Amino acid sequence: MVALAELWMPILISTVAVFLASSIFHMVIPIHKSDYSRSPGEDKLCELLRGENIRPGNYMFPHCEDMKELQSDEMMSKFTQGPVGFMTILPSGPPAMGRNLFLWFLQAVLISVLVAYIAGIGLAVGTDFITVFRLTGTAAIMAYAMGALTDYIWKGQQFSVMLKFLFDGAVYGLLTASIFGWLWPAGA
Repeated sequence: MVALAELWMPILISTVAVFLASSIFHMVIPIHKSDYSRSPGEDKLCELLRGENIRPGNYMFPHCEDMKELQSDEMMSKFTQGPVGFMTILPSGPPAMGRNLFLWFLQAVLISVLVAYIAGIGLAVGTDFITVFRLTGTAAIMAYAMGALTDYIWKGQQFSVMLKFLFDGAVYGLLTASIFGWLWPAGA
């Protein structure tokens, strides 16, 4: 068993590595540039939503309260006619990039801490690189990539977008694993 305090260096370095890799994916080689499209009639749609005074939040349309309502002829007709979708409304104003980047960094810290916790329980001081790599990589890939599958299955995310986020998560997990394997405490 390895104490979490002994793993502060791989936690810190893996967090920074993931943050930098993410920045490269999104800004230098913007593989995610095509993840979203402009909606047809964007101006009319925005005007309509402003008129409804819609608050920030997550919405589904058509929306039903329970399974009984879902099975009604009226609701089935709404689903058949379409459109069917999910919509996230953010607060008005420019994107809060500083806040979002900070929260993303904190998420990466949390993932690295949890990976360290799992590895610290399951591995001993002096464990070889490949064993550390396998355990920490598996945990980190699960943390960084599996949300993409959930978005594809339940939120209608495009398959191509899901694959890009799975790729991102695999890269982040492999970076994390490499750093933990490299900096794992050596035996006596």
